[in-house]
Amino acid sequence: MIRERRLGSILAAGLIALFLFTACAPAAAPPVEEKVVEVGIISPLTGPYAAVEQISMMGRVDYTKYFNEEKGIPGVTVQMRWVDSRGELAPGISAYRRFVESGIHVMCGSENRAWEALKPSYEKDQVVVITGSPVESLLYPVHPWIYSCAPSWSEEFAVVADYIMENWQEPSLPKLAFIIFDNPWGWEPATTGAKYAESIGIEMLPTEVVAVMPLDSTPNLLRLSERGADFVYIHHIQPGAMAVLKDAGRLGLIDKIQFCGCWPCAGEAMLKGAGASAEGFLCAREMPTPDETEIPGVAMMVDMMKKYRGKVIWSAEYAGAKDLIIEYEAIRIAIEEVG
Repeated sequence: MIRERRLGSILAAGLIALFLFTACAPAAAPPVEEKVVEVGIISPLTGPYAAVEQISMMGRVDYTKYFNEEKGIPGVTVQMRWVDSRGELAPGISAYRRFVESGIHVMCGSENRAWEALKPSYEKDQVVVITGSPVESLLYPVHPWIYSCAPSWSEEFAVVADYIMENWQEPSLPKLAFIIFDNPWGWEPATTGAKYAESIGIEMLPTEVVAVMPLDSTPNLLRLSERGADFVYIHHIQPGAMAVLKDAGRLGLIDKIQFCGCWPCAGEAMLKGAGASAEGFLCAREMPTPDETEIPGVAMMVDMMKKYRGKVIWSAEYAGAKDLIIEYEAIRIAIEEVG
């Protein structure tokens, strides 16, 4: 009992000394208020384009975490707010208005119809937009509040057209046709791009239109075969390109026609689904592949995939993060230079 009393006295004396020390110590500095910068994203995350847009959103979510954890802006957290437009004009415009009312001035996403309809509003609202799908109507004539990470779809097709003419060895003109789906994005290269192709000596065949999720493109492919197509340029998303290539393989057309397409056609889903029919598919790349880790940006993206997804994702759409890479760097510079 004596030992317990002694221990109690020692503890009491220690606590008194601690309280006295605390009372004499200078007051702690008030915590620094963490500031938040918000970025708005408007994209068709459900509906016919969901298969690709959800992968793109995955990349954006991951990069926002990565930026705040690995790079960051001192005293600032960047937050991403998003709205599903379902690929429809009215929800896209409504989302934009809500973002503006809440003070968001930097936006991105693939909702091109809304971005185009809102062009007269950007300067008044002081909103900067980076489009994830660079259609010509947004990029030209140059608009001071709209930016893109890639050339337009017609310009991307023009690279393939140049490649065709540089490597064409036959005396006759090469014949090329588009397979697209029926929306402004699908039709873009089949208009401006076709004019360019004709100007360099390519004979353009009538454009074939298939569904967003084509169940059977046999009639389209047979017509193109009968017309003597040497090249077919698929301007579609991965599921559509996969379906067309599978049908072409079943019809024995892979060895007769050179199939080409836009960068969104390419990816793990298309390659696995189309199998051997995807062999030799030709496209112009908008960006490097995950194999090219000697490029610092690719190494960062691969690190990000492994950290948050546990694997490397072979899909061009995951690089939807590239829009935010540009936006967050612009925000960092703005805060550094302006405050």
